[in-house]
Amino acid sequence: MNIFEAIREDHEKQRDYCKKLLDTSGDSEFRRNIREELKKELQIHADAEEKYFYVPLFKDDLTQDKARHSVAEHHEIDELIEKLNDTDFDSSAWLAHMKNLADKVIHHLDEEEHEVFQLAGKSLSENQKKSLASDYKDAMQSNR
Repeated sequence: MNIFEAIREDHEKQRDYCKKLLDTSGDSEFRRNIREELKKELQIHADAEEKYFYVPLFKDDLTQDKARHSVAEHHEIDELIEKLNDTDFDSSAWLAHMKNLADKVIHHLDEEEHEVFQLAGKSLSENQKKSLASDYKDAMQSNR
């Protein structure tokens, strides 16, 4: 497995959580649980991705700008999560905030997969791609 395959697996989980949350209504245990799972998944994913994918990309002129942009989007997603956390589950604003978060997350994942991965594929060696995947997956596993 390479780093791109490892990250894509987790992206699918994030897409699934977003879809599930957008299909909820009111203050339910299911909504609370899925929100917590999404929040945790996004947090540990961003941490592992920044350490084991973006750090080497910062070192190459070809990928540096995209890496900076992606890390900045992680921070924007964190802010949207906080806004969601500060909103009552049964408020109509909750679903609006969740839609904003889902849109940002999906945009970010698509951009990584279609733009960042393409440049990173040129920047990283095959050994790096495999080694980074192993480190990334270990970090994700130990934080789940």
